[in-house]
Amino acid sequence: MAGAFALILAAFGSAVVGGATDGNTLKADKYQTISQSYSGSAKAAAGDVDISRDFNRTNQIKQTNAQAAQVQAAQQEQKELAANVDKQLKSRQWVLPVTGYNITARFGQRSGLWSTTHTGLDFAGPAGSTIVSIAAGTVKSTGYEGAYGNRTVITLTNGPDAGTDIWYCHQSNIAVSPGDTVGAGDIIGYTGSTGNVTGPHLHLEVHPNGGGPVDPYTALVEHNVTP
Repeated sequence: MAGAFALILAAFGSAVVGGATDGNTLKADKYQTISQSYSGSAKAAAGDVDISRDFNRTNQIKQTNAQAAQVQAAQQEQKELAANVDKQLKSRQWVLPVTGYNITARFGQRSGLWSTTHTGLDFAGPAGSTIVSIAAGTVKSTGYEGAYGNRTVITLTNGPDAGTDIWYCHQSNIAVSPGDTVGAGDIIGYTGSTGNVTGPHLHLEVHPNGGGPVDPYTALVEHNVTP
């Protein structure tokens, strides 16, 4: 009888707990309030419970190292981006084709020396002076071209000038071959007096998109090069 009565009481208690509503589960008197300055129980103080904060310190060190690595990676990326921008800018840069020269004829001038108006810019100087490519491009053609003498044509390959043909005429010797890739400042030949000339010089022409010639002086100045 006593055992049966105990079972009834147990069942009744379970029913009461099971029937509790959510509104009763967070009552203040059901929880222990712990102050902000709590540092552990007496048992913990006695060394029976590990309350070390080493885990937090380890986590902080790990995160700090990760952050430092991320910062280093970001800085490296910035350097690479800057290097790529610098490389791209250099690939679009123009330079003077010769040094030690005098400008002796300009675009559009008229004279009995030309069948029509002058179509280029003449850089007169000692025969055998080095001629360099004014910008990056691919050698389109080389060879003797009548009144132009030994001529090299280079098609520019970078930026908005891509497709522009540059003519280098009256060379004594040509130092490149069709299909060669050249950069701004690369040697392509040497000044001379081949073709129709009154003396050694480089006759330079600029042909946008392979079409008719435009003033080389203006084109050079537009690219921050003043002859």
